[in-house]
Amino acid sequence: MNDELHRVTCTAIIYKENGDSDSSKKFLITKRALNKKKFPGKWTVPGGGIKVGDYANTPATREGTIWYFALENGLRREVSEEVGVDIGKVNYLLDLAIAVPENEPALVLSFYAPWKSGEVKLNDGENIEHAWVTFEEAKKYDLIGGIIEELEMVDKILTGKDPSVVKF
Repeated sequence: MNDELHRVTCTAIIYKENGDSDSSKKFLITKRALNKKKFPGKWTVPGGGIKVGDYANTPATREGTIWYFALENGLRREVSEEVGVDIGKVNYLLDLAIAVPENEPALVLSFYAPWKSGEVKLNDGENIEHAWVTFEEAKKYDLIGGIIEELEMVDKILTGKDPSVVKF
């Protein structure tokens, strides 16, 4: 195995106004299809693998072979494909590495962004349910490990609290 090669994946914690009188936000979570190899039936946030086609099939930004915003464009594609919505300004949250013996190692970059437009329309084969939930409501779902902590971090950021107090 080449020690420098990793699969790159991005996730998006998408949020919108709760609609209640308080200042809390609702987060979009999805339930993975039961036939998925990894985490079947678990709840998570939209995202997926970044592909060379996310940038290589578009005009280069600079000097013929340099593309800016490749990750962001790939993330926007994944969100559109998986849940059919558009997102606003993308903000970096954190990164994590996953070492899976039977697959190549993966880097997961987690971002958060406001919902911009569109009704949730799930991609067949990817997810089977979705919900807009507050951070407190999310605790009742069978989430993939680490997702609740990421939702907590974003909830703290959006309410002006210190996200560094969240423990994984």
